[in-house]
Amino acid sequence: MRKTARYSALAAAGLLALSSLTACANDAASTASSGSKGDGKGTKVKIMVGGLDKVIYLPAMLTQRLGYFDAEGLDVELLSEPAGVQAETALVSGQVQGAVGFYDHTLDLQVKGKHVESVVQFSHAPGEVEIVSTKQADDITSPKDFKGKKLGITGLGSSTDFLTKYLAVKNGVKVSEFTPVAVGAGPTFISALQQGAIDGGMTTDPTVATILDKKAGKVLLDMRTPAGSQAALGGPYPSSSLYMQTDWVNGHKDTVQKMVNAFVKTLKWMSTHSALEIAEKMPADYSQGNNILYASAIESTLPMFTDDGVMPKNGPETVEKVLKAFNPAVQKADVDLDKTYTTEFVDKVTD
Repeated sequence: MRKTARYSALAAAGLLALSSLTACANDAASTASSGSKGDGKGTKVKIMVGGLDKVIYLPAMLTQRLGYFDAEGLDVELLSEPAGVQAETALVSGQVQGAVGFYDHTLDLQVKGKHVESVVQFSHAPGEVEIVSTKQADDITSPKDFKGKKLGITGLGSSTDFLTKYLAVKNGVKVSEFTPVAVGAGPTFISALQQGAIDGGMTTDPTVATILDKKAGKVLLDMRTPAGSQAALGGPYPSSSLYMQTDWVNGHKDTVQKMVNAFVKTLKWMSTHSALEIAEKMPADYSQGNNILYASAIESTLPMFTDDGVMPKNGPETVEKVLKAFNPAVQKADVDLDKTYTTEFVDKVTD
């Protein structure tokens, strides 16, 4: 467990920050490693990330910045879409070889006849926060108050959509009794909240940090920690992961192993470095000129990450329970959880 004491001064400083932290990666943004090991021509891999600048997906860019893809002889191109569901679409259509997004998409896709699997698990909590606008804070005090409200999500069919529906149903509100609104993250989410286009919504850091700094909203539910996941969802919720089409994994095991090696090395590095040290490794424009607030956002989300890439015990079962609560297709299906993830590659990682 990380000790929070070393971040106390950082958190306090973050509260004084005045500038906005928002998404800086464009929807079509991409960045590539050099694959410099050996002859300089590394194995080419394209990965679509459901928001490169989101802290929940931070290991993708950090692995590249630390040079771990290069060290494995990989030429990795990171692409960015604003929502995880769009990363899923890019993977299934064959545009990319991997997607960094929520593990729950592997179950959803299996029900639709598509076979994908998580090969390395970044997290054991969603990293998501349910925010309510300052104007609605007195009217929305729990998910029981979602009825009749407009709730922001990154995109229809996204993990924020899934989790919002679960929280509603769990608290006696039918899916048909509230309105999900696709507003993305960063500036678009914040603008929708401030202008009243949504009454609240689910988002991640650094959007959360910016909203709190602007006093535009308040935290209703915090799922950035395992304890928060347990309280809201009833167990560990494996979220951020690298998932790939099963056939591609089986046909490129050496490349997949190298990918997993690099990501696990990053997770271990994160577990031994401060939020500020992590922030300093990221692209300068991610902080939008306010490195302290950005580091504070990272600090708030760090507890969600694993340090070994291993699927948390009972995590898949929690995800299945969440999806079955509101998704008729999953309710009727006999999901084979063993086919939604593999530990073959993390088991072979050596320090």
